[in-house]
Amino acid sequence: MRRNLAASLIEHGTIRTTVAKAKEVRPFVEKLITTARKGTLHARRQIIALLQDRAMADKDNPEELAEQTVVAKLFDEIAPQYVDRPGGYTRIIHLPERRIGDAGKQVLLQLVEASSGAGSSEQAEGTRSARRRRAARRAEAARAAEPEQAEEAQAEPAGDEADESPDDQVQQ
Repeated sequence: MRRNLAASLIEHGTIRTTVAKAKEVRPFVEKLITTARKGTLHARRQIIALLQDRAMADKDNPEELAEQTVVAKLFDEIAPQYVDRPGGYTRIIHLPERRIGDAGKQVLLQLVEASSGAGSSEQAEGTRSARRRRAARRAEAARAAEPEQAEEAQAEPAGDEADESPDDQVQQ
């Protein structure tokens, strides 16, 4: 069961299952992806031994088998996306509806989309919490205000003499 769920997750990117099955499959899939990131022949053979490689079905024509297998997709498409990511390749999203029959809790087990760059602030902005986004905006506003404050500080000494009251000028 674990192998079939893992192969389906690799093939489709998302599967709908129960909470218990998702929690069981998640560490197995994460270890498979970590091993596949190495990209060596030894890693490929280890994954084939664990996964029992199967050909993926063509969605347009289910009778014909595709040329690509699950292991090939894991090594060629999925593992390169997560080269810079230290872990956390999957996520579990709880669904509100229950399974018909035994009313088991349903979840979606998904592969997380890897971001194209760690320095990309637009993508990171969308994944941050509201508190971090607000703090980032405040920091940017403070950095933008620093040059203005420096200009005002340079202009102040000349302005201090002009700000003196007429009584101070008479006494001098």
